[in-house]
Amino acid sequence: MPVPPPDLDQAVLRLIDDALAEDIGPGDITCQAVIPPGLDFSGVMAAREDMVVAGLTFAARVFRRLSPAVRVDLAAEEGALMTAGGVLARISGPAGALLAAERTALNLLQHLSGIATLTRTYVDAIAGTGTILLDTRKTIPGLRLVEKYAARMGGAQNHRMGLYDGILIKDNHLAVCGGVTEAVRRARAASRVAVEVECDTLEQVAEAVAAGADIILLDNMPRPILAEAVHLVGGRAKTECSGGVTLDTIRALAETGVDYISVGRLTQSAGAVDIGLDWRSA
Repeated sequence: MPVPPPDLDQAVLRLIDDALAEDIGPGDITCQAVIPPGLDFSGVMAAREDMVVAGLTFAARVFRRLSPAVRVDLAAEEGALMTAGGVLARISGPAGALLAAERTALNLLQHLSGIATLTRTYVDAIAGTGTILLDTRKTIPGLRLVEKYAARMGGAQNHRMGLYDGILIKDNHLAVCGGVTEAVRRARAASRVAVEVECDTLEQVAEAVAAGADIILLDNMPRPILAEAVHLVGGRAKTECSGGVTLDTIRALAETGVDYISVGRLTQSAGAVDIGLDWRSA
């Protein structure tokens, strides 16, 4: 039976609670010392560089988690392209809660928007080729659901969420069970989900097609070999390219006719974007 999708909403709540507990601990002693009770603040959250928005709704929940009196008026949509200076949200409410939540909210928003922004550059680089960009499992432990959400906001599609919802037979699996044909046979006998096989050589590709693999992962193949592999498959299975893909190489790889290109650096190497939160007295 298909595995139901994980609950993003619950994952976000757990992440927010863990992050706030990590940062605030028993209390924000700076706010307790210098912010008078009952004081309200308001502020504007804005992009300081061109970016794609991801996680703005999560950031709003961070503020509201500390006080239901906080008001967050969103001025941008998830997945939207914002130019430097663009307003993301206007925030008002109890000063102590807002200041205590500020860093956690910004950390989450900057990180996820960084992933979405980098992802969009890769999507744009292969526009018009028909090839689909995928993310991978190369995520920060504990952040997979939100990082893959950010990749979607950038225009990628999600590969499998984890080891539980997709069969991907890799080199070490092949070494243990004795080769492509036997690995595919065992996978077919054990499950009805699509079977993907990682292949390093054209010989493995031919064997995977003959064994009935649904998807063939063409791993770290130079472009001429990749093109030959796609031709060899001839539409009898979906093809996916991976391994060392960069912005400089992704267009040429897509032009081989490969169905998917998976890029680990979308989540593994994206930098945080610069977002500011400037406070004004309410």
